[in-house]
Amino acid sequence: MKAADIQRRLQTLGNPERVRILQRFFKTAKGEYGEGDVFIGLYVPEIRELAREYGDLPLPEVVDLLHSPIHEARLLALLILVDAHARGDAAARERIYRLYLEHSRFINNWDLVDASAGHIVGRHLLERSRAPLHALAVSGLLWDRRISVMATFHFIKRGEFAETLRIAERLLRDREDLIHKAVGWMLREIGKRDRAAEEAFLKVHCRIMPRTMLRYAIERFPGELRQRYLRGEV
Repeated sequence: MKAADIQRRLQTLGNPERVRILQRFFKTAKGEYGEGDVFIGLYVPEIRELAREYGDLPLPEVVDLLHSPIHEARLLALLILVDAHARGDAAARERIYRLYLEHSRFINNWDLVDASAGHIVGRHLLERSRAPLHALAVSGLLWDRRISVMATFHFIKRGEFAETLRIAERLLRDREDLIHKAVGWMLREIGKRDRAAEEAFLKVHCRIMPRTMLRYAIERFPGELRQRYLRGEV
């Protein structure tokens, strides 16, 4: 099976009635972060089912699929890579990790990053140097910076918060709303496991962090405490 064959099949499975909904949701209008992205109207559960079907697709064909202008094709490629990384041997995991970062410009929407960064980059770096995350955090590419923080979700799930907090500190002054949301989300995930660890970070940085980042971080706090953070009284 070739990537081109899969893309033709995706076109037959697409639902035109969903396209406009997906275009609005993923901000594809002129000047928005997803400007020009192409959708064919497939939902994530359908794409996950296809990823299981095409799980043995050779890596060069997966890369071709990742280069597709069709959003759902790129998501399919990433889900195939996630599964291949999880079940591969050390050499295969290294190859997939490097391939992922080499082609990060095609991982160019928040859902593509969120579905893959922790499972590939985070998992791969769990027992390795975290220096690549810090290089990503200062990249000029928005999606690299989102990868840097979303990759740490893999660490958070294992009770390790320090790397997320270091990356969050690097991204405090980022100008992109999608970064503010990702950092706030990861801080909230830390708080779900260790409120004191999250609050120690917030008490130092809450007055300078972007409002969206703060709101995401404190979303689950009790009402009065949440208001105190928003007023800068903590």
